[in-house]
Amino acid sequence: MTPPTTARRSGTGTILLTILVALGMAVGIVAIFFWVPTANCLVPGAAPGQPCFDARPDYIQHIFYMHVPIAYVAYLAFGVVLVGSVAYLKTSKRRWDRLAHASAEIGVLFTGLCLVTGMLWGRPRWGTFWTWDETLTLTFVLFLIYVGYLLFRGMASDAERGARVAAVIGIVGFADVPLVHFSMVWWRTLHPAEVVINPAGPQLPTSELVTMLWMVAVYTGLYILMMLLRTRLGRAHDALADAEAAAEDRPAPPGPVGRSGAVQAGVQP
Repeated sequence: MTPPTTARRSGTGTILLTILVALGMAVGIVAIFFWVPTANCLVPGAAPGQPCFDARPDYIQHIFYMHVPIAYVAYLAFGVVLVGSVAYLKTSKRRWDRLAHASAEIGVLFTGLCLVTGMLWGRPRWGTFWTWDETLTLTFVLFLIYVGYLLFRGMASDAERGARVAAVIGIVGFADVPLVHFSMVWWRTLHPAEVVINPAGPQLPTSELVTMLWMVAVYTGLYILMMLLRTRLGRAHDALADAEAAAEDRPAPPGPVGRSGAVQAGVQP
């Protein structure tokens, strides 16, 4: 059981982190709409220093500052699933399984948001919400892998065996993360090229890069906050399951035998 002092400190830290994330998100939204330029360079110049061939006001580009940080946090979440799964298979300690499970749930949420924001951006760009582009397809496969991870855990009749098999899925499934990221480098996809983690360095002006990194930090803080809350819920769930199992295994105390019980047993008063 968590000591009261530790629980109070954890609650205070969670509230403080919530306030910081909310303030950070507000500052980021202000920067997106009032600081970074609205012109989008769709076709850059042929050489450094040359103007764009196609630059125009583009308010849809604001989604970019949400979409990219969400994608990075999804990578982070599945990286934590990988670490937690390896540690659980090695140690069989439940806290590692809780960590992986919680991060998988949050990773699926962020991957779904990544797909949705990408579709909202793609509709005015490509004229369609979806195309079976390599990057989009691999991202959708990543989403399905970890949805399967969660479904398998939920349907497993043996919780421990389900956790171990899910850990294997979490480890193998992470192989799709670098495929998603580097597909923009390896193949000529419709998806825009990577502009932050790029082999040639960041490909953004200062204001856009600062805003992007700020939003990455804010979404990372949101991920940490959600992990704190979800792992706390996981500990409570495990404690309840242990208490129920102990109650089922405990023999029922014998009841008092009164006069009527003695008569029914064939004992004469």
